[in-house]
Amino acid sequence: MRIALCNEVIAPMPFPAQCEYAAKLGYDGLELAPYTLSDEPHRMGAAQLAAARAAAEGAGIAITGLHWLLLKPAGLSISTRDEATRRRTMDVMLALVDQCAQLGGRYLVHGSPHQRRVDPGDSRAAALARARECFAAVAERAAKAGVVYCIEPLSAEHTPLINTLEEAFQLVNAIGNPSVRSMLDCSAAARSEKEPLAALVERWLPKGVIAHVQVNDRNRRGPGQGEQKFAPLFAALMRHRYAGDVAVEPFDYVPDGPGAAARAIGYLRGIIEALQ
Repeated sequence: MRIALCNEVIAPMPFPAQCEYAAKLGYDGLELAPYTLSDEPHRMGAAQLAAARAAAEGAGIAITGLHWLLLKPAGLSISTRDEATRRRTMDVMLALVDQCAQLGGRYLVHGSPHQRRVDPGDSRAAALARARECFAAVAERAAKAGVVYCIEPLSAEHTPLINTLEEAFQLVNAIGNPSVRSMLDCSAAARSEKEPLAALVERWLPKGVIAHVQVNDRNRRGPGQGEQKFAPLFAALMRHRYAGDVAVEPFDYVPDGPGAAARAIGYLRGIIEALQ
């Protein structure tokens, strides 16, 4: 189990400095938000990708995977009725799958709540069907690239589509390709699920649904900066011999990005050491 930091937390730093800082704090890797490297991340060339991978390797950490996939370029959607927009969105998704493999990543996290909204006058069922077609289309490319494409359940506050692990499971099951799975975002789960985090792991990890975990508090700060308890979650992950990655992804950086990153890794390493 590797502990990664979502790189946008310290994105004001140049990427090589991000790698060095994360490594010094004790992270095993960075989970990369492509928009932090380019306004058109799907068009990053081989040289830029190789430089990013070399910066991570030089600092002694990995690029574990990608997230925040569709923030840039603007105007993307997997659920819109506009076919041209969906085609453009699919092109971005496929390009990012290939980039993830080139960077040495193992997974992509498809959150992007604004890019899976329901168009005015459209039905939720129709929008969900179009989203499922996009995920199914990316499955073959993910399998070829040797990465896992994770559908992220997010709370209804942020998107009307795919709010629980049960809903994500239904999509994954319908697609039927092991390269498309789901993941657990702790803040979103605390807002959307009826079960506590550890119970969700107990229920869904043995079924192969959870391929990745992002840790953050219900209050959207880093783990250990709110009321949520993470020791039971890690105990459940370790009980099931989870060998994936766990990424720290706060949205509210207290006291600031570098400080939030430092507090989170100290808190999590303390839990892991106590459980071993």
